[in-house]
Amino acid sequence: MTDVRYPFTAIVGMADLRLGLLLNAVSPAVGGVLVRGEKGTAKSTMVRALAGLLPSIATVDGCRFACDPGAPDPQCPDGPHVSPSASERPSQLVELPVGVAEDRIVGSLDLERALAEGVKAYEPGLLARAHRGVLYIDEVNLLQDHVVDLLLDAAAMGRSYVEREGVSVRHAARFLLVGTMNPEEGELRPQLLDRFGLTVEIAATRDPAERAEVVRRRLAYDTDPAGFAARFAEEERALAERITAARELLPQVELTDVALRQITAVCAAFEVDGLRADIVMARTAVALAAWDGRTEVLEEDVRKAARLALPHRRRRNPFDAPGLDEEQLDRTLEEHAQQDEPEPDGDGPGPDGDGPGGGPEDGGPDGDGPDGGGPDGGGAPEPSGPEGGLDGREGPDGPEAAEEPAQPPVPAQQPSPARESAPVAAGDPYRTQLFTVKGTGHGAQGRRSPAETTGGHTIRARRPQGALGRLHLTATLQAAAPHQAARGRTGRALVLKKDDFREQVRQGRESNLVLFVVDASGSMAARQRMTAVKGAVLSLLMDAYQRRDKIGMITFRGAGAELALPPTSSVEVGAARLESLPTGGRTPLAAGLLRAHEVLRVERLRDPSRRPLLVVVTDGRATGGQDALARSRRAAALFAAQGTASVVLDCESGPVRLGLARTLAGLLGGTAVSLDELRAEGVASLVRENRTGNRGATSTASMRKAA
Repeated sequence: MTDVRYPFTAIVGMADLRLGLLLNAVSPAVGGVLVRGEKGTAKSTMVRALAGLLPSIATVDGCRFACDPGAPDPQCPDGPHVSPSASERPSQLVELPVGVAEDRIVGSLDLERALAEGVKAYEPGLLARAHRGVLYIDEVNLLQDHVVDLLLDAAAMGRSYVEREGVSVRHAARFLLVGTMNPEEGELRPQLLDRFGLTVEIAATRDPAERAEVVRRRLAYDTDPAGFAARFAEEERALAERITAARELLPQVELTDVALRQITAVCAAFEVDGLRADIVMARTAVALAAWDGRTEVLEEDVRKAARLALPHRRRRNPFDAPGLDEEQLDRTLEEHAQQDEPEPDGDGPGPDGDGPGGGPEDGGPDGDGPDGGGPDGGGAPEPSGPEGGLDGREGPDGPEAAEEPAQPPVPAQQPSPARESAPVAAGDPYRTQLFTVKGTGHGAQGRRSPAETTGGHTIRARRPQGALGRLHLTATLQAAAPHQAARGRTGRALVLKKDDFREQVRQGRESNLVLFVVDASGSMAARQRMTAVKGAVLSLLMDAYQRRDKIGMITFRGAGAELALPPTSSVEVGAARLESLPTGGRTPLAAGLLRAHEVLRVERLRDPSRRPLLVVVTDGRATGGQDALARSRRAAALFAAQGTASVVLDCESGPVRLGLARTLAGLLGGTAVSLDELRAEGVASLVRENRTGNRGATSTASMRKAA
């Protein structure tokens, strides 16, 4: 293993990422960089290489918190520093592992020493090590939300706080924050995305010559790291000097009124929430001017700042891909380019309906709709494409085909199956009921079902299982108090034995695996009904996104069932697959349930602690043989026997209803909910139903505002 870092200047391409990192090196107040991209694109390599370019820092000798000898932190736990001696050291690169605990980040109080010896002992965490350096979070989207909140709060305030058992410790924590993530593994929620100053989308180059050069350089580095680094030493030195010069020039850069008006106009035009985007754009534009050796912010600086600071802030819902309309950006900058130019007529949506963020007239749905179905890569490029695009895949569509018995010629039969088989758009999403798994789990922290977690409120104490976690002080004192006389206690400190210690058991909420089993047969093919059904599933997907669940999707139609989406954290892919879902054919309900049973069996082996929630979307009909209904009921009994939490979304409509979906819910041991009852406003009916004794899943109102 070598300690020689891969040179920053040796990395091929990725100009936007290079610029975003360098701007934060010039001005850490920009707020860090979130790097979004597929695996194997040198994200980590470039971040680690950046640390080698940062100037050395002077620190107080013996201070574990890297205090600046010129301005030591008055609240430093190792202080006060009076006339301190100092030394220089390189800037630190601190990497945060995915499974890191909160105590490891902020540090921890050694409560065992505090109780046994009567002293306050504090062990610094990773935030203290990262002070005045770089904090690198790989796979930031896989961290628990409360950990990400803690990190971003520290980055925003420049200070870390530790509050435990009545003892407070605080210290400076200013660092360059860099996070990387693969969007296919799940998204950050919008509130956390907004806290990163800049975001950069990267992908591997498709140019064979560039790819060859990347491989050539990597092989050369692996063969002789020191020799390879020496080849780029001069370029590295020049780049480091340019960073230092830009830092020195930064206080002299002027943000003119014209540039500031352009910044605020762009943020208003793209309808970003809050004012953080305006502030980040201003800081980024100033850093760009300093990087180019100028003392005045130009229009080009504002344009570049917008491309880096706005894409992740203008998303309208969790399923839209980040992006920026370049034409709208140019129009806004031109309209506000002159100091004495009057305000443009109609600073809202124009008469042609092109509102801010609405994009050019592309014939698609409102907003960014045409782009929403692209990432799935598994179907036609236009999910709501021309009628007849899926002609002939199923033939007559089961029950619906019986509506036209008097037209035997083939040409007369084709339009109806084509209309019923073509994908239809989903209805608008809405806030849904909250469905939870009964009992107390032990899964990954989330926002759905009750579970024992590292966060949440304390419900009881227990003897430590392994290393002592969070000490339950009261329970520990109660366990030790009866033995103090026998142990010969004489001073203030308690005489403690290992068996006295108790740790807290906390109850919070966990994330679950929400497995959708969607009926896509001919009985569901009526366009208005399927639009409502897709809207309901999309709403449940959004709810799963907000609650940090994993999701999977099985569809059944025609001759069998298909695993349309293996269990994943990427809810966006699930929404795209739903949008392109065709309908038609028979209703093999038993095949869908059996496929779901197999998927859950495999997932239990992979992740035993994650509890599943089965959501069956159907009208309850089963066709495909005389015993189709009996086979579906036997399949449902498998889930009831295992106690799998389940919800049946009853899609039956019309004046005459057979109640098959509710019968299925009873066989599953779960809850049946109609499309109307799914909305959060219909909570009263669901509460009444759950009081009748349904097992499996429970439902309450989800009061969380849709992102």
